[in-house]
Amino acid sequence: MLVKLLDWPPVWLAGFLALGYGLAQNGGPQALEGPAARWLPIFALGLIGAGLLLMVVSAAQFAARKTTVIPHREPVALVTQGVYRFSRNPIYLADVAILIGALLWWQAYAALIIVPVFMAVIEWRFIRLEEKKLQAHFGAAYHRWAERTRRWL
Repeated sequence: MLVKLLDWPPVWLAGFLALGYGLAQNGGPQALEGPAARWLPIFALGLIGAGLLLMVVSAAQFAARKTTVIPHREPVALVTQGVYRFSRNPIYLADVAILIGALLWWQAYAALIIVPVFMAVIEWRFIRLEEKKLQAHFGAAYHRWAERTRRWL
């Protein structure tokens, strides 16, 4: 039961954020100098804010269609409009933006290597299974959408 509760994308994001923070604290001084030192914190906060906004907008589009955002539940509608015209997984894309923003905020530049690892874990653990469910439930409609819409961006 505990494993099932822990197997949610926000828990994985929190774990990778904790890992990134730990790497930032133990990775030694990484402060930038020059113009980048001024704009990088603003960019980092912008990424975090954009990620949070994208997450809310994406979830609202699911709610409007009365379908679930919870990965292991059965979908009742195929959401292909709004932000889903540009990405099949905007909530996971939002997670990535938040992770990158946090790592930049913490000046954990070397820890940016965990971003593709996070993406691979999310794709393996959630996206591939969700795609199979959507294909089974929506068949040709899912296939048409998947052909014209990228998995990430």
